[in-house]
Amino acid sequence: MYAARAVGWRGVLAVHTWIALKPGGADSYIRYEVMGWGVGRGASAIRVNRSGPDNYWFGSRPDLLVDRRGDGVDILIEKVEAAVAAYPYPRSYRTWPGPNSNTFTAFVARSVPELRLALPSIAVGKDYLPGGAVAGFAPSGTGVQISLFGLLGVLASWEEGLELNVLGLTFGVDVKDPGLKLPVVGRVGP
Repeated sequence: MYAARAVGWRGVLAVHTWIALKPGGADSYIRYEVMGWGVGRGASAIRVNRSGPDNYWFGSRPDLLVDRRGDGVDILIEKVEAAVAAYPYPRSYRTWPGPNSNTFTAFVARSVPELRLALPSIAVGKDYLPGGAVAGFAPSGTGVQISLFGLLGVLASWEEGLELNVLGLTFGVDVKDPGLKLPVVGRVGP
């Protein structure tokens, strides 16, 4: 799982996230991400292999969020691919408050809690819960959250910490690895 600052003015506030998988014995990676370009003209929001697994995102260097390898990874990959296929918004994209690329990655993370993915606080759209649900698990699967369409909510989780979401912006405290979570700058701490 990767994240890189979004394109243009959006990069001031948010990151774009995506998933790269390489099953055992495969020659290359498979990259899954959600993009809005062309969705209004009928294109799928889910893009496969648009770019390399860890390519820069329009000039922004990606950060590796989760890296799982070794025994059992192929079973994990199968679960991730099933979650990608089950994503409820394959024909929808809205930059704010979602569904967007971060909504997609959060959906996959919630569907496969073994990933233990804590998305960056500046992953705007991560709090947009599927189907208009008001409550759900945190993306890492280690806590719970309440969210009103990604516009207002709270999250309490071992991996993510304590977060308050206001208009898609996150304010919070990382408890596991002490630090603050702030809009624009993301995580601040040792």
